[in-house]
Amino acid sequence: MRSPEKGIKVHTAPTRPGLIVVDSCLGVVAYNGEALQILTYPDQSDKIRHLNTWLTNKIRSDLVGKQLPSKFVDEFRSARRRYLCRSFTVGNGSASSSGLRIVMLERRSNEAVKINEISERFGLTAREQETVQHLLEGLTSKEIAQRMKISPNTVKAFLRLVMVKMNVSTRSGIIGRIVGPGA
Repeated sequence: MRSPEKGIKVHTAPTRPGLIVVDSCLGVVAYNGEALQILTYPDQSDKIRHLNTWLTNKIRSDLVGKQLPSKFVDEFRSARRRYLCRSFTVGNGSASSSGLRIVMLERRSNEAVKINEISERFGLTAREQETVQHLLEGLTSKEIAQRMKISPNTVKAFLRLVMVKMNVSTRSGIIGRIVGPGA
């Protein structure tokens, strides 16, 4: 995505889980755009030659356990973001006859943050609390607005109110006040 003001390329975190279908040899059969964005970050997928081979190697090196190559890891890191990694066998419930597995990469929220304590400490309303939770997930104002089904301007208004209550002047100031030292 390009920033309209400066023509700068901006990476936004996927808001839906990344899904990948692999065969019994961990070769990529199919994937959605979110999985592609998560696995290729910070590179641009359209610049990667032989994308399926690249993805297969990435899955084998980063998503599969080192001791048990048949088991996927529980957590995957892409830059500073953490994703839960779950895999499901495609089949009739017992042994998979197809040998296909679905791997789901889902954004993991910061478990160290207890949003209820923060809300109480700073006197946040339920909607301000929800806005802050999405902010902690790394979402942009536009993405937060889509999740909350409100306008981006309303999100900005909620964030301004939170900034006043927390005595900070930026979005990163909100995050710093919550997760920083002495929070």
